[in-house]
Amino acid sequence: MASRKRAVSSDPEVDHRPATKLRLSPSSSPASKSPVSLLYPQTSQSHTRPVPFQQPSSLLTFSYTDSRELQFNDSAMRYYVEPPPRAELGYGYDRWVRRPDAKGRLDGLLEAFSKIRSKDGNSQEVGVLSWRGVMTKILTAPYEERDAWELNVMLRDGTLYFEEHLTDARLQEKNEMAPHQRIQTYYGYAFESWCTASDPHSPPGWGGDVDTNVQWCSVVKTKLGSTRMVIGGEVDCVRDKYDGRNDSLVELKTSMNIRGPQDEARFEKKLLKFYFQSFLLGVPEIIVGFRTPKGQLTALQSFKTMQIPRMVRGKPGAWDPHTCLEWGEQFLSWLRVIMSGSDHPSSVWRVKFAPCVGVEGMLLDEEGVREVEAGEDRVGFLPLWYWHELENSCTGSHLVDSGPSDGSATATAVPPGWQI
Repeated sequence: MASRKRAVSSDPEVDHRPATKLRLSPSSSPASKSPVSLLYPQTSQSHTRPVPFQQPSSLLTFSYTDSRELQFNDSAMRYYVEPPPRAELGYGYDRWVRRPDAKGRLDGLLEAFSKIRSKDGNSQEVGVLSWRGVMTKILTAPYEERDAWELNVMLRDGTLYFEEHLTDARLQEKNEMAPHQRIQTYYGYAFESWCTASDPHSPPGWGGDVDTNVQWCSVVKTKLGSTRMVIGGEVDCVRDKYDGRNDSLVELKTSMNIRGPQDEARFEKKLLKFYFQSFLLGVPEIIVGFRTPKGQLTALQSFKTMQIPRMVRGKPGAWDPHTCLEWGEQFLSWLRVIMSGSDHPSSVWRVKFAPCVGVEGMLLDEEGVREVEAGEDRVGFLPLWYWHELENSCTGSHLVDSGPSDGSATATAVPPGWQI
């Protein structure tokens, strides 16, 4: 059995902090063909208004097979099992089936969203449709000091669609990792195989050779401020059983052993992305496997996702999730302002993030759009079939307010807006 790649409670201690005003560059204007900038947030300033974030609620799940066929079932779902002591994370490396990195298309999520919209019931406008990885990049940007990123963005019927932009050169770089980097990457996948099985009662052991084509994905609805969002992302496994809700979902991560204060500080910084990756999908538990430099598992630690911010609060250089959510709300508002004057719904914008500087947006010309389409049947980066579906739909990009698609659980009401 092949294993897969990877990659609630509220906190009562809420700081009360001021909302930061939307700060556009002096030359900014809607639908400008010149770059429009949003200044970097001040992470050290105080705030009075925490931005509410609604608890994510599951809409449906789907699986990718080893041939990358999308199926609306839980065939790729795995169960958490305790890994054997001192497991070797290099085991099975020579049998690793690695799916090549490719453009971050939305197609799988759009298929799921199309299925959701086709249901009967009341519909709600969706403000954002995105993979979880893109939203994690956006929200953690205030504390990102090293890695730049680029997005392609489209606005259709009030919905912002996000796609990570990867140039051919960047894709080649990702697919031609140095041997040391490649084995380090594999350690994370192997940890997942040691920790998962197709049966919740399986004994500890190797869960199957790693095949990163196989994935189990969850699609959730949530809300940042006043913006309703549909987000999709891979989930590593579940504890004991799965009934269509998020309660039993588990995220698996690896990290180097903590040998002193510097290692501890580095780990606490990593917790920012660990936290938001799980927070956005409503995953309540993160299990971290600590390892040696040569890939031997030495310890396990379970973290409750909603308790992670308390672990770093008050420490020198600590990150603050309130700052991230406020920045996210500003970012979405800024995008709507600059894109509001676009003369056609097929317009594509390029958003570039530079660490410690901010973001810059520009409307792509025809040549830029052709590069995004890459000779495929698309309007911008949206597949042609989805574009026609939007044109033929009387509801546009709306979300039907219903439960899981497979009928395995009854729909549950989304709790009211909640804060960290």
